[in-house]
Amino acid sequence: MQVITAKLKLNPTAEQKDALRGVSLAYRDALNYTSQVAFAAGKTSNGTKLQKAVYSELRARFGLGAQMACNVPRQVSVTYKSLWTKVKQNVAAIKAGHTKKRYKGLDKAPKYISRTVTLNYQRDYSFKSEQKVSINTLNGRIIVPYEGYSKHLQFIASCAKIGAAKIVYQRSSKTYYLMVSMEVSTLSIDPTKITRISGVDVGQRYLAVEVDLRNKAKFYSGKAARHKANRYHKARKSLQRRGTRSAKRKLIALSGRERRFIADTNHQIAKQIARPNSLIGLENLNGIRERNKSKSGKRASKKQRRANRDKAKWSFAELHSYIDYKANLVGSVATKVPAHYTSQSCPKCGHTSKANRPNKGLLFRCECCGFELHADLVGSRNIALRTLLVRQDWMSTGILSASPDVSSNEAKAEVLQRFSELRWSLDASPHCICEPSGELSQRWVVDDKI
Repeated sequence: MQVITAKLKLNPTAEQKDALRGVSLAYRDALNYTSQVAFAAGKTSNGTKLQKAVYSELRARFGLGAQMACNVPRQVSVTYKSLWTKVKQNVAAIKAGHTKKRYKGLDKAPKYISRTVTLNYQRDYSFKSEQKVSINTLNGRIIVPYEGYSKHLQFIASCAKIGAAKIVYQRSSKTYYLMVSMEVSTLSIDPTKITRISGVDVGQRYLAVEVDLRNKAKFYSGKAARHKANRYHKARKSLQRRGTRSAKRKLIALSGRERRFIADTNHQIAKQIARPNSLIGLENLNGIRERNKSKSGKRASKKQRRANRDKAKWSFAELHSYIDYKANLVGSVATKVPAHYTSQSCPKCGHTSKANRPNKGLLFRCECCGFELHADLVGSRNIALRTLLVRQDWMSTGILSASPDVSSNEAKAEVLQRFSELRWSLDASPHCICEPSGELSQRWVVDDKI
């Protein structure tokens, strides 16, 4: 099963729009009230404790239904849990010397600004015939027509397993959307019948570089995305400096436009990468921003501040998630492999060194064997080979590891030792089985195990 989110545009009448406005504002006020209660109670993230403290008040003061009054403390609880997680990560990063800044997310009660409402299926909302949905409001139910992506409408019509939903208000277009979570069935995958293995190296100059074991590579440039992001940044900076009412209206219109552009770009890349019957290798990049953070604030140069801004907007996790769920829908699977030294290891001789990347540039030059290639392509080749190793383990054990365990030094050393034996070059891999055409076969012998 694969969980997806369908975005449905609601087309309410004027009266129905007022009803949606009333329930969304009341829900937002209830969130802020509950957030203040949680903050006063020692910044608690205990959802059960919060519900007992605010349930009656949410019902009487804000007029919310029973399920909504339960969803509010749950949502606030999740917010505080995520903030506490960031606090702990910040403490660990300070101890490790990665940063000196203290995380201030819990210095005051979180404030909710967006007008969203969480709805439970068959209680707060349900689908009707003729492409209409029934939604619970403060003054009873309303039946609203909707429209959306044709495939999502087919899933709803085919009685997919539907879960919770959210009403989302888009200020720029003054439009209400219903974000519906649903589970759709996916094709079963047999590791012995996978016909294609590929590795995907993500970055900022090239959003993704993909290569398969037949050496078919594709580069997805990030030049247009960076150029557009810089344009949006300059526009926001200029409008904020101006500070007039018309400038604020323009900022509202611009809000979310860059985010939607980046999401659309990632969708297009993921759709091309997620081909049927493939095993797709992705790097495990958890914590990469903290590890590669440069100077910030007054100490940083203009170039360093721009680099920090680009890193903050680097949406590699979103791209990975899109590849993952699109792969499941077409009968493929994506897996994570350790990212250690993927751009520093020579795929021809196995030599690993920082010196293989002169000046950290885009040229990879092995100081041992002299092999030269685009550094991102080298990274994607190493990821593809590590993905092949994942497939071999999957075939031998019957279990696919979503992310190999490298939590301990011993496990990490063992995994890296296996990776060091991988070779891309035919000359350096005497066990490699070739097709009559001379191309690399999917049956690539590594450590004498197919």
